[in-house]
Amino acid sequence: MANQKGSSNDPLDFLALTELIPPALNRRRLEIRSALETFVRPVIDNYVEKAEFPFELVSKLQELKLFGLDEEGFGCKRVCPLEKAMILYELARIDAGLSTFYVVQGGLALRSIELLGNSQQKSKYLKDMADLKLISCFALTEPNRGSDASGLETTATPVKGGYLITGEKRWIGNANFSGVMVVYARNTVSRDVEAFVVNSKAPGVSVSVIQRKLALRIVQNGHITFKAVFVPEEEKLEKAKNFATGPNVVLNSSRIMVPWVALGMMGGSFEVACKYLKERKQFGAPIGSYQLMQEKLVRILGYFNAAFLQSWKLLTLPKCDASQSALVKSQVSAMGRECTKLARELLGGNGIVIDSYAMKAMLDMEAIYTYEGTYDINTLVTGRALIGIPAFKASFKL
Repeated sequence: MANQKGSSNDPLDFLALTELIPPALNRRRLEIRSALETFVRPVIDNYVEKAEFPFELVSKLQELKLFGLDEEGFGCKRVCPLEKAMILYELARIDAGLSTFYVVQGGLALRSIELLGNSQQKSKYLKDMADLKLISCFALTEPNRGSDASGLETTATPVKGGYLITGEKRWIGNANFSGVMVVYARNTVSRDVEAFVVNSKAPGVSVSVIQRKLALRIVQNGHITFKAVFVPEEEKLEKAKNFATGPNVVLNSSRIMVPWVALGMMGGSFEVACKYLKERKQFGAPIGSYQLMQEKLVRILGYFNAAFLQSWKLLTLPKCDASQSALVKSQVSAMGRECTKLARELLGGNGIVIDSYAMKAMLDMEAIYTYEGTYDINTLVTGRALIGIPAFKASFKL
């Protein structure tokens, strides 16, 4: 009711958005929130400041059993898309870097094997990946191939018994502490992009961590170099015949989930801003009593609700195509940019401290706005569906 809404800092409450979440799943969400508030919130910002991954938290994440498959099997439980969304929301509400770890491990690397691997590969890898006994990474982006990922330069040369992988990958989360890498490379014979599971410690693999980042600071993004790395034939993911049937399938699946990372940050930003406006006093009154402050807070809430409903609808579609997921990812991350900026403004000078969440979220949102398709590329994916004309490549050539 209207007279009760003023007591809640949770943006999910105002339009009763939790009514869109099945009761059992909402209880699960709240259990996860309680656990994260207990063991993540008190320590995570220390790792953010030092730009280190919080290995001490892995055992706690294992206890929560957050990872799974679309359908139960291969020793893994079922985790439906909406549950994954709730997990990402709750992780990002505290730290977007931790939710990005979930995206990389579960939504990209594990998902590649789930969608593209054969039964033997699934039996070999999925349970250990879901149990966080085997950390993995998703090696697609290259130094010269970001948005133009279909033009991969890393090669896979067929040899007796397997392939030799040669090339470089960049911005690969988890790379320096992964046990296996899902690597996308171009077959030198067929010229098609194929997928391989590569032992991270294999001869010829080297990783350096990208330093001096200002966003997603706990995420260890690596620059990987492959020098004639031998990969056995049985480690090739057979369903990845080319870019469309390989990385594109995985990215389309993962892109549905990324808006929930942005939503968690928007929710966290609203919570800290709402609390601050009620408690902070200036000129003899709570700053929340001033019109300018209330307008900005309401704007955050409006963006949040619009973003939530778009993201929720995407998960309920019987079949979601790339243009639909691209629309929601681009628009939600753009709204997220505005929300985090406004929260930082509302917290004033106190908003630039890591502990306030606001500035951390503002910087992290820049990464969310960019990864898994930049805002611009995603709008062009949707634009192509609307107009029927692709506009990705300029007519001008060097």
